[in-house]
Amino acid sequence: MPLPSLTQPTTDDPQPTTNLKLFLHKLLHWEYWPMHVVYIPIYFQWAYYALKARTIFFFNASNPSIKNGGFIMESKKEIYNLIPKIYYPKTELIKENTSFELVLDRFNEYQFNYPIIAKPDIGLRGSAVKKIHNEAELKAYHDKVNFDYLLQDLIPYSNEIGIFYVRFPHEKKGRITGIVGKEFLIVTGDGKSTIETLIKKDPRHELQLKVLQKEYGADLQTVLADGEQRNLVPYGNHIRGAKFLDFSHWISPKLTDVINEMCLQIPEFYFGRLDLMYSTLDELEQGKNFAVVELNGAASEPTHIYDPKHSIFFAWKELTRHIRYMFEISVANNRKGFPYLSRKAGMKEYHMHLEQSNKILNF
Repeated sequence: MPLPSLTQPTTDDPQPTTNLKLFLHKLLHWEYWPMHVVYIPIYFQWAYYALKARTIFFFNASNPSIKNGGFIMESKKEIYNLIPKIYYPKTELIKENTSFELVLDRFNEYQFNYPIIAKPDIGLRGSAVKKIHNEAELKAYHDKVNFDYLLQDLIPYSNEIGIFYVRFPHEKKGRITGIVGKEFLIVTGDGKSTIETLIKKDPRHELQLKVLQKEYGADLQTVLADGEQRNLVPYGNHIRGAKFLDFSHWISPKLTDVINEMCLQIPEFYFGRLDLMYSTLDELEQGKNFAVVELNGAASEPTHIYDPKHSIFFAWKELTRHIRYMFEISVANNRKGFPYLSRKAGMKEYHMHLEQSNKILNF
């Protein structure tokens, strides 16, 4: 990452100073480092497992009911279809090139209401996810997409966590191996500062400023009343400015039983992270007032590692632990008759993944 230019800074042009501040923030907080840097030790572990399995695509057998085990090119809608409907919000697939008139027909047929969530069916770490407030915004989103996407009811609960679940094929009960809590990108007014000024007070938020300026425009010049809060990104995605916190101390027999009861109803699901929205921890432990935002398979990260209190060494320990689980589950399923992905098929899926990623990143 190149160091921002500091040529001839002036008081009228604070951009160089701002760039330096944000650069140093990213440099000193490993959670912002490029993924290929963070994962350097993991590549060696993966290579070792690939040699043992005789394929780099062993992950295919980790969750046999999910395409590619949930590592690449998996459809969110197909995954939702595996989950009992009581556990996730109403969701409808909109295929690419569907006419907007048909989209409106579907919207009315399924009795959706605004605001609603739109997101890619084959996603990329929260990119192109948008909260839609009205028909005009829906049309703008629809006209811009060049991929299949989902319309999904807004989940009415205010808190979000990610729960990592692991179960070996011979086991009747799985376990929770980590929990991540998520703080949304929320600013709190002081009665005199604009929303944009409030964003700039936190480097984590300021890193999202360009995206927020594009999304909110002149609304960022609004002055919030003292104590008034505004949630600018209503979903817990790290790339979109959410702060991740390690809530693994919440792991309990009660919570494990609730998650296990749900996961046992998902065919051949053994390894992944469930992102949930919930009302309170007490109700969640009773199996009440929560909903699945998404279920992520073999590509899941134990995202509690991104708590700012954790070192890169903690992250490496947790990543290696979870990839070991994934490999051992894949081997066990392979012995039961579930095949690994061939090199030819795997490379084809990988190239399709790159094409899909480019579409979403250019959205």
